[in-house]
Amino acid sequence: MQPTTDDASRSPAASGASALPTTPEDGYGLRPVGAEDALAVLGAFRSAPDMARQGGVRTLEQAHEQVAWLLAPQRRATAIVNAEDWLVGLVAITVDEENRSGWFFYWLRAEHRGRGLASRAAATVADQALTPTAGGGWGLERLELGHRVNNPASAAVARAAGFVDEGVERGKFLIDGERLDVRICGRLRSDPWPALPGLPWRP
Repeated sequence: MQPTTDDASRSPAASGASALPTTPEDGYGLRPVGAEDALAVLGAFRSAPDMARQGGVRTLEQAHEQVAWLLAPQRRATAIVNAEDWLVGLVAITVDEENRSGWFFYWLRAEHRGRGLASRAAATVADQALTPTAGGGWGLERLELGHRVNNPASAAVARAAGFVDEGVERGKFLIDGERLDVRICGRLRSDPWPALPGLPWRP
């Protein structure tokens, strides 16, 4: 959803585009998703029932298909990795080149939740996406996301990453036979940037 002049597999580690201070001492970091991450993606989808809402990944073949989808030219897919470089989460953007905007989404393996990791990763990636290309960023000007109104954890990540509430789409999703409202959030390049510690980029 946004103009990405850099190669989609390029890590911004050398550019230092994100304004967030990083705290690498906990071992977590960020890097581009790769084809070799399929097994880790499968493990993440098996880690909690709610991961089914992120896509139908139940087999290794489906995990490879999911990774291929993430690696499409119109997406920026960033892996949240542990000290062993194993993917434990994802922050991704579907880019709209024409409008210099992007649809932002994220998920985290169940056992790594509850420690602010998704918030730090989302804030770091959003900062990188909204940094002008001249400054080493991805050149987007607007990001948007949607989360169920009954999902406070996802709402907290959005707020921590600098997203602003822009309204509710009523009955947007049909889940288990129930229509659920979705809260839409957006972040502009001109909005205040979050101050929480980011995650370091790895090559």
